[in-house]
Amino acid sequence: MAGLRVLDLATLFAGPLAATLLGDFGAEVIKVEHPGRPDPSRGHGPAKDGVGLWWKLLGRNKRTVTLDLSTPGGRDVLLRLAAGADVVVENFRPGTLERWGLGWPELSAANPRLVLARVTGFGQLGPYARRPGFGTLAEAMSGFAALTGEPDGPPTLPPFGLADSIAALTAAYAVLTALAGRARTGCGQVVDLAIIEPILTVLGPQPLWYDQLGYVQPRTGNRSPNNAPRNTYRSADDRWLAVSASATSVAERVVRLVGRPELAAEPWFGTGAGRAAHAHVLDEAVGSWIARHKAEEVVCAFEGAQAAVAQVYDVRDVMTDPQFAALDTVTEVDDPELGPLRMQNVLFRLSGTPGGIRWAGRPHGADTDAVLAELGLTEAEITALRKDGVL
Repeated sequence: MAGLRVLDLATLFAGPLAATLLGDFGAEVIKVEHPGRPDPSRGHGPAKDGVGLWWKLLGRNKRTVTLDLSTPGGRDVLLRLAAGADVVVENFRPGTLERWGLGWPELSAANPRLVLARVTGFGQLGPYARRPGFGTLAEAMSGFAALTGEPDGPPTLPPFGLADSIAALTAAYAVLTALAGRARTGCGQVVDLAIIEPILTVLGPQPLWYDQLGYVQPRTGNRSPNNAPRNTYRSADDRWLAVSASATSVAERVVRLVGRPELAAEPWFGTGAGRAAHAHVLDEAVGSWIARHKAEEVVCAFEGAQAAVAQVYDVRDVMTDPQFAALDTVTEVDDPELGPLRMQNVLFRLSGTPGGIRWAGRPHGADTDAVLAELGLTEAEITALRKDGVL
């Protein structure tokens, strides 16, 4: 994506992460933040020496400028930036850009080839469009929380930005789709992405099941309503392991491995639904065997039987796992503020045009003067804008 210029006007988290994904493969991303109210991710979560660590990940490969878009001077500078950009990513509440004179009519007039990606909780239309929207609400409204947790427990929300992250991946895909359209038509367009929608898609055929059968999938904890054995089990050395047997042949290998081959002869064993209905029997068989062995022994035995198993990792395990190390999934980045940092690498490996992390998140407004000078503003003009509170 070298040669593409992306203006990231968004905050927390879907919009900025979409811009990060584009920057990871070469797009020039300019992060625009309010002079007095930086992106909240700079203060989100733990910090080191007063520097927010989440921002180091979310802000990587981005140049940072400050600009108050609500001021006439900020509006004018943004339109000049948009004139030379390919993509603008924003997540203001619908109507905000329009109130500032930066809606689609003004942006497309400045640059008819521009793609405007609007990432909001509920989209640009509908009765909820102007409500504040966050990923937590999407996790609740999509049905995700209703499916997650134990059957006799409450709906469970994830302890991280799941809906935002899914929306970010979708937004990056949507931007590339719009750019592919521009390559044919010569014209830009608006991407309207509601965070409540992508997470609903990844939940699978829930609406289809309900439409055709009236079926509402219940909470089943770690069990699957479609297959078994599928659960987490504790080993003799107090480690947890996840087992998945999504095919009958794999389920047969598992019950043979744990010393219960007679289960494979049961009339219900031959289908995923039948095994799911007898998950308690399979869980007892698998769980009791794993409980008698150490985690490393379990993994070796399952690998030998060509059955699927994995230890349940926390981040300490991720950082030392040889497979992640071979893939360079967590890579080292040198940072002027904090020194060497280890963070997630780019999402995938390309053989011909690989992406990379050129730098971690930069200080607030670090590139303001350089970017504005590239626009043709003089030092005196930049000083005047800063004096007026625009920068």
